[in-house]
Amino acid sequence: MSSLDDRRSGFQRYKQDVKARGKPFYPFAMFHDTVMSLVVVCVIAGLAIVWKETDILGPLIGPKADPGTISFVPRPDWYFYFLFYLLRIFKWPETVILATIGVPTLCLVLLLVLPFVDLRTERRLSRRPVAVVAAALVVLSMGVLTYKGATAKEAIKSEVQAAVPGWAKKQGFANNKEAVAGANLFAGSGCTNCHTYLGVGSSNLGAPDLSAEGAKGKGIQFQVNHLTCPSCVNPGSPMPPFAALGTDNLHKLAAFLEASKGPK
Repeated sequence: MSSLDDRRSGFQRYKQDVKARGKPFYPFAMFHDTVMSLVVVCVIAGLAIVWKETDILGPLIGPKADPGTISFVPRPDWYFYFLFYLLRIFKWPETVILATIGVPTLCLVLLLVLPFVDLRTERRLSRRPVAVVAAALVVLSMGVLTYKGATAKEAIKSEVQAAVPGWAKKQGFANNKEAVAGANLFAGSGCTNCHTYLGVGSSNLGAPDLSAEGAKGKGIQFQVNHLTCPSCVNPGSPMPPFAALGTDNLHKLAAFLEASKGPK
């Protein structure tokens, strides 16, 4: 008897058994699943109401975002901590694709393939040691990674900030403390999300390369005015204003830009 015939005969036995002494999946089991899903939704809604009315789980809304911050480090929600910590294991940029795409995709493919590979009818856990051990290892690894992700200390410097000493050396402003401070602000404020500088960053929305910005001779005050309100100085500019950084920080950024005359 072929595997297909065996499965067909097994299905017929199941139908006969259900007809003789059991209940079919629909509507009985589906009804139970529907009721349980409703209970879960009600519990979530109840917790949300309790949270909103009593703040027993902490403040519903945190303090307002500071647009001038240069120290904020974004972190994911707790249920993504295990993926978040994978980025600590697979280092940027050589192997980061394994943490962001490789491992999650592999796990998803295994879950999709499993029902088509494991066709046994055995349900007792004692007779399925491989499945039990695999499930336990998955749960344990996700638990450990979640804990480590929740307690991980953030690096003081990002990869962009680590490039600042090299910028100062190539541009010749290593002894200019204000320019170096501005370079660190430039690296830590996300400016390289739109601009490029000595090969670092990405050009978006037509943002220019600022490696030789100082060679244009625009002056400190122009740079400060432009950073404060880009569209006021350059009508139609898509660059957002950075006035929230404060006058002192704007002057540091301006000093850095004016000291950037191209690599020497």
